[in-house]
Amino acid sequence: MPESPVQTVASAGPITIVRHGRPNADRTVRIDWEGYEDWWKGYDAAGLAPGQEPPAPLVEAAAEAKVIFSSTLPRAIETAKAAAPDRKLVIDADFVEAPLPPPQLRGTLKPGTWGVYARVFWWMGYARGMETRREAELRAERAADKLVIAAQRGPVVLCAHGWFNRMLRPALRRRGWKCVKDGGDTYWSSRTYKPIG
Repeated sequence: MPESPVQTVASAGPITIVRHGRPNADRTVRIDWEGYEDWWKGYDAAGLAPGQEPPAPLVEAAAEAKVIFSSTLPRAIETAKAAAPDRKLVIDADFVEAPLPPPQLRGTLKPGTWGVYARVFWWMGYARGMETRREAELRAERAADKLVIAAQRGPVVLCAHGWFNRMLRPALRRRGWKCVKDGGDTYWSSRTYKPIG
């Protein structure tokens, strides 16, 4: 990857990257690959399942943040609003999830299994006209620049998606940031990054 022209300031605030809360989607159904395409469209349109509360560390990070970013998808926006209900969000399509075009395999599977197959095939170059892995990696570079620039003014929170959040990790490392708090990859989880040195 080319180096970013954005320079990290040592005094920059932390960047906290959050995976959204649990979406309002049925993962128990068995569907074919075409059904998975429809299921994923519904997943992207769905907000959060009811009855969830943001974890206290996320609420605290959002309270301290100078900027709160979200992807344009409802599950990310609702996560950010749950953590910071009175704050203005910066909603940006550069933070949406990487696509999951399912391979055209026979049989029926649960959505989670289709998701694994789709991610493996996509990673190997099977995009079926959607955003390719290379295009998503370039988007992650652009997204990382936005986070780093915003962090020059103070702490930043991003509410986004599991796989794309992973894609941000190497992009941030290339810009001189390291993960100082790893909360894993479950719903509502987060990782916090700070400048090295």
